[in-house]
Amino acid sequence: MPRRSKKQINEDDKKFLRVLQQNSGDSIDKIAKKCGFSKQKISRIKKRLEKNKTIWGYSAIVDDEKLDRTRYMMLLKRSSQPAGDAINKIISLTVQKESEKIGVNILSGGYLHGRYDWVVIFTAKDIKNAKKLSEILLIEYPQMISEVEIIEYVFTLKEGGIVNPEIEKIREFF
Repeated sequence: MPRRSKKQINEDDKKFLRVLQQNSGDSIDKIAKKCGFSKQKISRIKKRLEKNKTIWGYSAIVDDEKLDRTRYMMLLKRSSQPAGDAINKIISLTVQKESEKIGVNILSGGYLHGRYDWVVIFTAKDIKNAKKLSEILLIEYPQMISEVEIIEYVFTLKEGGIVNPEIEKIREFF
């Protein structure tokens, strides 16, 4: 295979991304060594992937318990009503801004295919605040949501490709 073929570049990108996802706090030198690439090659790959938005952010994985927070997943079922102006609220992150006012931190969210249409992953002080978030959603999108289900994370085994350093604590739940 030629040294710089599209296939090789794609494989190098994937190798870099696998290492980066599990070691994003490491220096470029350490990531380069783990990939078996030069520091310059890693810098070029990283810069290109950031520019084309393959990499669109970096994040720290935090132990919610140590911050006295609980992680929740909210599943939302859409009604058959048209989205209308609601899509503008979604894009402008209206709910994100409102949730911060009640001490809820939205970690991720997305549009789904299946029984539910949306998922929102967030942390809150307690279930009371989690339910306040669902109230905000029902106020912001009154005709659009037909069902809301809140699920509490009891234990996280793996996050962002990284195994929980407290994995032995899972024994407490079985």
